[in-house]
This record gives sequence, structure tokens and C-alpha cells, in this order.
Amino acid sequence: MSAISPITTPDPTRPSSKMVHAAQQFESILLNSLFGSLQHSFALIGEKADSAASNYDYLGMQALASTLAARGGIGIANRIIASLRQHEASVNHIAPR
Repeated sequence: MSAISPITTPDPTRPSSKMVHAAQQFESILLNSLFGSLQHSFALIGEKADSAASNYDYLGMQALASTLAARGGIGIANRIIASLRQHEASVNHIAPR
């Protein structure tokens, strides 16, 4: 006979993992766009990069943006999570008519 595992309810004080992941991905995309623009702005004028180097640079920027976002980034993900949680709380406290 197998043991019945207890039903666990999500902790209402913590955001869901899906919410955190989505917010971090959003911040990662924004940071990647920002870093890409900065890279193009500060690239050496007159120097042509081959496609392999360009792809490598792009992958490096993606990795940097993803890592920064996962470790707190510039705070965009945290603001999104706080805003979504505040909205969630206000929706859950409104009585249906």
C-alpha cells in the first residue's frame, strides 16, 4: 500500500515560479536589446565583422542578459512581480456583484 502524500497549497506570500520566470525572461529580452544597441554604438567604425563573429557576439549578449536578469538585473523583473502581485491581491479582494 502506498502512502498518500499531503496536499500542499501554494504559499500566498511568494510569487509563483511561472510569474518569476516570465518576469526574468522579459527583463532579459529588454537587457539584450539594450546591450545590442550599446554594442553597435561602440563598435569600431570601419571594421567589418564576419557573420561567425557577429553570431558569437549575439550569443554572448544573450547569455549576459539572461544571467543578469536571473540574478536581479536592474530591477525590472522585481517591479513586474510586485505589480502583478498587487494586481492579484486587489482582484482577489473585490467581492463579486
